[in-house]
Amino acid sequence: MNKGKVYIVGAGPGDPKLITVFGLECIQKADVILYDRLINKELLSYAKNGAELIYCGKEPGKHALIQEQIHQLLVEKAQDGKVVVRLKGGDPFVFGRGAEEAEVLANEHIPYEIIPGITAGIAAPLYAGIPVTHRDLATSFAIVTGHGRVYKDEDRVHWESLAKGMDTIAFYMGVGNLHYICEQLLKHGKPPETPVAVIQWGTYKEQKTVTGDLTTIERKVKEENLSHPAIILVGNVVSLREKIKWFEQLHMEHSIGK
Repeated sequence: MNKGKVYIVGAGPGDPKLITVFGLECIQKADVILYDRLINKELLSYAKNGAELIYCGKEPGKHALIQEQIHQLLVEKAQDGKVVVRLKGGDPFVFGRGAEEAEVLANEHIPYEIIPGITAGIAAPLYAGIPVTHRDLATSFAIVTGHGRVYKDEDRVHWESLAKGMDTIAFYMGVGNLHYICEQLLKHGKPPETPVAVIQWGTYKEQKTVTGDLTTIERKVKEENLSHPAIILVGNVVSLREKIKWFEQLHMEHSIGK
């Protein structure tokens, strides 16, 4: 049997220009593309004529294709001799379940490659004018899943280590859990005045950023009606935004120039 090959590709954070050259080459040669909810659909326009496009996004509470079905499709399409691209938002190994998919392919002896992508926890703050590290303000950076609920026994975060040991923290998938996140950080030693930014639709034209501190950010996010997808960034680096918020200034200059 002529086995195909699978490329697990990070599509980057949103702006289609932020995909890697290698990632784009994979899209262009794919026979089949299985794509996620949070990829920019513009990337699909680079697929060759006749390529099969399969949506397998899992929206909060609405699973179009469960993970096991995705595994099955990857295996079946590759065993049919197809070049398959699994296109995932951000980086496939940062809360992307790419490692699980790679394990399945390895178990089935299907050739595969994994192509990194820029992850939203770094890119969204960057577009908001916030560095995740800074010589004077932050020498450590953590990426944390933010949707774990304690009452569902899903919260596996070591809050004390995070609050006391990390200068900058990026929470993914946490905007619906913002109250609990702020509560836990305060409870475990983060100062109330610690700056916080919530960045919605990072790197898209629609990007919107709200800043506050651990005591005010929840109210401000509600006032501005921010929801997912959004990154929550906690740390003193947020204070640099006012000086280097280049993305908004760029759009303002474009608007004035029209």
